[in-house]
Amino acid sequence: MGVAPRDDVRIIRPAAILDERAANRVLDELKRLDISSGGVWNATSSLWQRYDTPWDGMGGTRGNARLLGSIAVMYDAPNRHQITIYKVTVTPYGLESTWSVESLVDDALTWAGLTLDTCPRAELGDPPRRDPFKSAGMVGAPPTIAAADEIPAS
Repeated sequence: MGVAPRDDVRIIRPAAILDERAANRVLDELKRLDISSGGVWNATSSLWQRYDTPWDGMGGTRGNARLLGSIAVMYDAPNRHQITIYKVTVTPYGLESTWSVESLVDDALTWAGLTLDTCPRAELGDPPRRDPFKSAGMVGAPPTIAAADEIPAS
């Protein structure tokens, strides 16, 4: 008994950011290449899915088309009219078909003249200088709140 193939899932850190101009170009092309019009992309406001062929099932269903991978996105983040790419998944079928996280994202971003490697990234803030819970009497977990019947009357 063999091991079942697994998805290649990658969290993009720091997240890739499309500015308004690039976002509009990519969204225009994803719309043009939408599965509802014979294309290979199924793009929603949170997930862009890439298929190997256009959907050919009855009534506009998937039919024989197979999912290659998905790109998780957030619209209007970190700013209005920007798009954040934060997670990419390539299916086992996508991996067998020689797709990778990079090639899947590059396929979507090519319309804006970008790749995953060249796409601007989110700015990461500095971590806190010290643990806010690590002070006198707060070593470990934050303090618990006493139940009302445990509070002494004054």
